[in-house]
Amino acid sequence: MSGGHGAGGSSNKRVALLISVLALFLALAETLAKGAQTDALGANVEASNQWAYFQARTIRGTVLKTADETLALLPPEVANSEAVKAKRAEWAKTLARWDSEPATGEGRKELAEKARHSQEVRDLALHRYHHYEIASAAFQIGIVLASAEVITGIFALVVGGGLLGVAGLALLGFGLYAPHTLPFFH
Repeated sequence: MSGGHGAGGSSNKRVALLISVLALFLALAETLAKGAQTDALGANVEASNQWAYFQARTIRGTVLKTADETLALLPPEVANSEAVKAKRAEWAKTLARWDSEPATGEGRKELAEKARHSQEVRDLALHRYHHYEIASAAFQIGIVLASAEVITGIFALVVGGGLLGVAGLALLGFGLYAPHTLPFFH
């Protein structure tokens, strides 16, 4: 009778070890998911800030263009005065600087490029996040199945739990190294 108990105990130890390994990978997947989520949120805020600054520059430029066009409509004796010409030339330089300012990176062109880059960073982080979340689910279900084998003795449950663990590891790998590979995460 103790021989049967020993065999069951050995099987339970293997299942417990599988559950421990799945729990370890679950913790890793959850940590990676939280990091990717934080990266996505940060990049989204950055993109939002850049687009807001871009819009502010656009609005300010529109105000200056309107003022310049208004001055151009003045009678020629006023529109051609040195003071008006100087002001219009100053505004033209300001408008050109606001459109592109490579030295500071605060021109509209540079701001749009930065915002698009932040959006790409966000999208990559979201792809990774989705992989990690599904990997976490695979590990969790694997743990449940392996645990159920201890109670029921149905070996197929522990095999299913192990296979879900392998699937979860594959998803972690895709999330880390090739987040754009799987088409159902786009």
